[in-house]
Amino acid sequence: MMRRFMSAFTRSDREETKSVLEGSESENYQKYMSINSDSSASCSSSEESATVTCPTCRGIGRIPRGQEKELVALIPYSDQRLQPRRTKLYVTLAVCGCLLIFFLVVFFLYPRSITLDHAGVNSSLVIQDASISAVNFVTTNKLNISNSNLFGIKLLSLNVEVLHMSVVVGTLSLKEVKTVGPLVNDQIFYTVKSTIQDPNTFKVCTWEQIKVHNILLHVQGSLDCSYLGHMEQIPFSGYEYLDCKSNATIPH
Repeated sequence: MMRRFMSAFTRSDREETKSVLEGSESENYQKYMSINSDSSASCSSSEESATVTCPTCRGIGRIPRGQEKELVALIPYSDQRLQPRRTKLYVTLAVCGCLLIFFLVVFFLYPRSITLDHAGVNSSLVIQDASISAVNFVTTNKLNISNSNLFGIKLLSLNVEVLHMSVVVGTLSLKEVKTVGPLVNDQIFYTVKSTIQDPNTFKVCTWEQIKVHNILLHVQGSLDCSYLGHMEQIPFSGYEYLDCKSNATIPH
């Protein structure tokens, strides 16, 4: 009887010292510990494969895959990217530079006036022909040309007519005269042969009783010039007093 009581007491002590984690509860504990095992890594990798790097948060956050084109990125107003440095200065400098270039182009390429002035006779040669009562003149005339442009001009042609008493007595036509540089005052010399076949004019030039042997010639013409792809015709005219008694006029 005493032995049965001691065995029962010993069995109850063993049951008290028996671990509570054994059996079915220990199995639950093992399943709980499996969170940090390979199964947790597979769960994390599947989560990463379902998302992509956020393009607006420098890789800190993540958004669902396929929605990166549907979401709107909000940038704080204090973000430095919205307030670039010296923006007004750069814009002002760019505008001023464009205006400066525009005014320089207009200043250098804007067409200015080209003046042409008949400066008179430089030299002359008089030949009298008594057989036909004619007086022949070989005159070298002078033109003053002024180019006020900041670019050179090309003189293409020169056309001249010499008139006496409204009658054309001599003509001249020249091609490819010369080139005048920018801001240059130049001179053009041309020689015209004229013939005045008139008995009264011949008497004025040959009679000794007449003290003054001058005759009046009217010179008119035009000068064709070209610059910057533009052609312009400049007219000119003038009067010349020639001594038809003398054989020649000294060049001056």
